[in-house]
Amino acid sequence: MTNRNHPAAAAGSVPPPPPVRFDTKIAVLLRTDLAVWQRLNVTAFLVSGVGTELPEVIGEPYADADGTAYLPMFRQPVLVFEGEKETLTAAHGRALSRALPRAVFTSDLFATGHDADNRAAVRAVLGEQLDLVGLAVYGPRNAVDKVVKGGRMHH
Repeated sequence: MTNRNHPAAAAGSVPPPPPVRFDTKIAVLLRTDLAVWQRLNVTAFLVSGVGTELPEVIGEPYADADGTAYLPMFRQPVLVFEGEKETLTAAHGRALSRALPRAVFTSDLFATGHDADNRAAVRAVLGEQLDLVGLAVYGPRNAVDKVVKGGRMHH
């Protein structure tokens, strides 16, 4: 029996809705010299900061057809960019000057083992001297675009 409410059943019968264009953007900028496991780890840590401090970026909880509940996720895409060390340093300065919500991940955090050590490692370095390997930023789309200028979409 075909479920008429299933998107596949309706394919072709009704045009898809236009894509949603968000006024805001969540972006992650990663340093190009990171290993794949580091890129994944840094991205996960950075976006966790965005999600916990900015409840407006979180959508509704999920549930499957059996009624099994799942955690809510971001309501919009996370765009991941890459750039050289200088690109991250410049992006950090632009995020600060625009007072956009941001999260940082420094190279020192690869040697720490827990949250308290992570915070201490960042606190020990002046902002302009942070050895950034990742930066997450959230805000109006145009402002975030200006912050990550010089970065390339991660592939």
